[in-house]
Amino acid sequence: MDDFFDVASGKGTNGRAGLADALAMLKRHEADVLVVSKLDRLSRSVADFARLMEQARRERWAVVALDLNIDTTTATGELMANMLAALAQWERRLISERTKDALAEKKDQGVALGKPSPLPATTRRTIRRLRTKGLGARRITAWLNEHGVPTPNGKGTQWHVTQVQRVMTRDDRSRA
Repeated sequence: MDDFFDVASGKGTNGRAGLADALAMLKRHEADVLVVSKLDRLSRSVADFARLMEQARRERWAVVALDLNIDTTTATGELMANMLAALAQWERRLISERTKDALAEKKDQGVALGKPSPLPATTRRTIRRLRTKGLGARRITAWLNEHGVPTPNGKGTQWHVTQVQRVMTRDDRSRA
């Protein structure tokens, strides 16, 4: 018996190698049941779950969720699986909303969010000064490269326009 493992959130079904391998095996009729430890780890999207259930019906295989003792070979099991998929999607959206609300509240309180920039304050001030003199991102990039100013990661001196634009955008946001 083959085992496939996916260490994934269940948010969606794309890009999950273990799931893709298991589905291919089911399609080839080398297995007839997809066993998952937890239904919400399989999918937290009603649309993705519905596609999986339709694929299972069309290809004549079943889903068994061990945590809830759900077997989609029965009408009741299929109904329960669909209801629980909808609840899992609802839960995922609630978590997202709460996270966004909490981050907005922290931002309103003046808490700096995200990873601090590795760019030295002196380089940031230089970019700001060149910008106030009317230079655009391309000319600032050329100036930084001509003067050998270390890049944000500190591993080189070859600046790119996108890096300068990113610094300018962050500067605009922090002043807003």
